[in-house]
Amino acid sequence: MVRAGDNLRCHRAGVCATCAVLELQDVSLFVGRGEAVQAILADITLKFPRRHFAAVIGPSGCGKSTLLKTIAGIAHGREEGDILWDTRNLVEHDFAPSEIGYVPQFSIAHEELTARECVEAAVKLRLRGARGEALDNLVENTLAEVGLTESADRFVSVLSGGQKRRLALAMEIASAPAILLCDEVTSGLDAQSEDEVVFLLRELANHDRLVVSVTHSLRHLDLYDSVAVLTRGALAYHGPPDELAHYFRVENLEALYARLEEREAADWAASWRKHSAAYTAAIYESAVADEIEAFASATASPPPDLDETIVETAGTHRPPAGELPGPLSQFATLLARRFRIFFRSRGQLFLQLGLILGFPVLVAIFAWNGLPEVRNLSVGLDLNVARQLAEALDFLKQASKVGSLVSGIVMFQVILLTLMGANNSGREIAAERLIFEKEKLSGLRCSSYIASKAAFLFLLVAAQSVWMGLFVHFVCDFPGELGAQLFFLLLVNAAMTSICLGISAWMATAEQASLVSIYLVGFQLPLSGAVLALPEWIGQAVRPFISAYWSWSGVLQTLRGERYYDIVQMVVQTALSPAALCAWVLLAHVIIGLVLAWLGSRTNRMS
Repeated sequence: MVRAGDNLRCHRAGVCATCAVLELQDVSLFVGRGEAVQAILADITLKFPRRHFAAVIGPSGCGKSTLLKTIAGIAHGREEGDILWDTRNLVEHDFAPSEIGYVPQFSIAHEELTARECVEAAVKLRLRGARGEALDNLVENTLAEVGLTESADRFVSVLSGGQKRRLALAMEIASAPAILLCDEVTSGLDAQSEDEVVFLLRELANHDRLVVSVTHSLRHLDLYDSVAVLTRGALAYHGPPDELAHYFRVENLEALYARLEEREAADWAASWRKHSAAYTAAIYESAVADEIEAFASATASPPPDLDETIVETAGTHRPPAGELPGPLSQFATLLARRFRIFFRSRGQLFLQLGLILGFPVLVAIFAWNGLPEVRNLSVGLDLNVARQLAEALDFLKQASKVGSLVSGIVMFQVILLTLMGANNSGREIAAERLIFEKEKLSGLRCSSYIASKAAFLFLLVAAQSVWMGLFVHFVCDFPGELGAQLFFLLLVNAAMTSICLGISAWMATAEQASLVSIYLVGFQLPLSGAVLALPEWIGQAVRPFISAYWSWSGVLQTLRGERYYDIVQMVVQTALSPAALCAWVLLAHVIIGLVLAWLGSRTNRMS
């Protein structure tokens, strides 16, 4: 029995367990439109106290993961009802990044990093002022807390399934969130790894934290403080685990899911509303006792100095919660991590070296010994008409060959650079989208993320484009103003890289992003009009979107004053645009691509 004095002490501590720290009030989630609308969750009412370990179980497709995403604020669909956190309505004021930890089913770590590097990056992206010895202590203590000290310097790619789940937990608890949502973190694990993870979650809940874990497994239910049972989007039970068999009238819990199929979800929900008070009372009585014990322990020690820059929580040095690093700090962390991943990805590194070194050779091979000279027409009255016609015909043949070669070399450079641009960024965001969504939930700014991608890709673009231009210029003795040519080559690569980055931000998978990017490159040559002249109306309509045309035209404009420029003009049937206009259009492509990437990064694509 809970005494009034006990409740008073809880209120004075500011942690009254009889008032739920997390409360769902008639929460529903609908997907679809019109007549096709479906209720994924239906009138879910749940209450969880502090320092609590709760399981959410039920058959596949019953809405368990959707319930967690709804609490976290990342579910797709139309929501109804209220979700309260410490009496604050999350519909109006969402979780602060430092308040919530969310561990999804998928891996949230880059495989090219070590476990220590993953935790260190997570801390740097979430906590302001985490640096030096304080950062090292926090990382080491967090790894120790989840039992990864011995595996701290192993790459994620070689960690076992259980170790990856521990790492995911470490990356979340480093910022000391008050609520930890775990979505089937034990699925696919062997029995021993599952045991270790569940016991770890139990320990994490003991440290003044609400842990809600979605699970298919019915093992270890006795370790949970409460169990919520869902069936087809409805709540059928939420109470002590030792009352499950009695409530559902089954001899053993292995028959629970079959029992749920015997009645409609609405019937189970209605039955639970009738009997819920009797079963949930025990949850809060136990929670009150835990809070009183915790309060007594807390008052036995002097209160912490709130003015200190670094506070100590459970033996771990942490910067003050709730303060995110600035955008420049997040940018620097992301950029350093991206370069580290790049130089450790041997396949990607060798591919880039192959493209940078090999593609210019493909271009230069057509004029390895330099561009051929075009002989002038003979001048004199002593030539007969037949000879004049023969020389004129020979001149036209030479001019046509040389003009086509010059135009072709420029277009070949441009197309290969657009291909490199698509390869640079087609998968850049889509391939790590789930990791990014997780980090965004933890406080990562989209602006910092896109800026880090732009900075990394710009250096890649510069290396590719400058080497292409220099190699062709000196090997082929290509005429024209070298600086201007490098500028237009760099712009076309940057334009395609930027547009494909935008595509990557909007695609659901890396494969889709790569396919669309390659298709976009495939349209560059035929729609540029540089090889075959397009009908005027088609050229006018598509030309603004074809970056290859603007770079090709811009590079050819650098030949003004050279004889080759007049020869090219004789050969090509597509009009050349002024160099200034070419530069502005390509710059517009770069800006549009970055804006698309930023807008795409702001959408929620966590599945």
